Amino acid sequence: MAHPVSAFQAAYISIEVLIALVSVPGNILVIWAVKMNQALRDATFCFIVSLAVADVAVGALVIPLAIIINIGPQTEFYSCLMVACPVLILTESSILALLAIAVDRYLRVKIPVRYKTVVTPRRAAVAIACCWIVSFLVGLTPMFGWNNLNKMRRTQELNASHTEFVIKCQFETVISMEYMVYFNFFVWVLPPLLLMLLIYLEVFNLIRKQLNKKVSSSSNDPQKYYGKELKIAKSLALVLFLFALSWLPLHVLNCITLFCPSCETPHILTYIAIFLTHGNSAMNPIVYAFRIKKFRTAFLQIWNQYFCCKTNKNASTTTAEPGN
Repeated sequence: MAHPVSAFQAAYISIEVLIALVSVPGNILVIWAVKMNQALRDATFCFIVSLAVADVAVGALVIPLAIIINIGPQTEFYSCLMVACPVLILTESSILALLAIAVDRYLRVKIPVRYKTVVTPRRAAVAIACCWIVSFLVGLTPMFGWNNLNKMRRTQELNASHTEFVIKCQFETVISMEYMVYFNFFVWVLPPLLLMLLIYLEVFNLIRKQLNKKVSSSSNDPQKYYGKELKIAKSLALVLFLFALSWLPLHVLNCITLFCPSCETPHILTYIAIFLTHGNSAMNPIVYAFRIKKFRTAFLQIWNQYFCCKTNKNASTTTAEPGN
């Protein structure tokens, strides 16, 4: 029989639903903007679409599953594990998409002349496919055996047979903290974040060198190109900063859980960390709208054409103009 939902759980569910209602439409709008706007068809925006797909899945899939885990239904071990793994897959997908974006911006400022011959649509598609394959392998590792099944069998004093037993489905019940800290965080989260930090520092360094070099030049084209790249790099670096700010607290709490089992972590901190991770999926469309002109133009076009029933015959020309 289902347990009644407490007032605290009701508040938690309400906040999660609110995040999902912002995240899903916002990121669908990002995908829609790239699809309909020819000016948003380069490799960077393809990687942004991959990131938006992961964020849509967070709102449409992970948040409902998180609500189920919060309620804690009685279920079989591997059924609970299947509920817990999608967030691991989508987190890794987001990290790898951000890494691909960082590398792409680096190539744009490092080899601007050869960029289009190096970063082709085909290679960008292969990179996105590889990111998702790696994400599934990393996120599904607990399904392959790195989980708490044996620990639970020992705890419940069951023999080594394949007897199935029912558990209260919660994330920490089925997911190993050793996996979350040593493998997920120390291998697949922290190193990519540090690498992206170094890449963006180098991107800003290269851009500023070029801008200083071209100040006395009679040609304004390089100045305009690198000025635009600087604005876009700042916006995408902000996306990275918000991702790190949203996800690091939860990973720090996981480290505390593993390395200091006797330490009591207030539940409110855990819930705030969870809200930050889910809320990150709703942040990116807001950043794009306020910081990247091409997205802002496309969003306004979609709003006017499909929601306000205003047809802009010049939209195709205005959105194709170079901008940031």
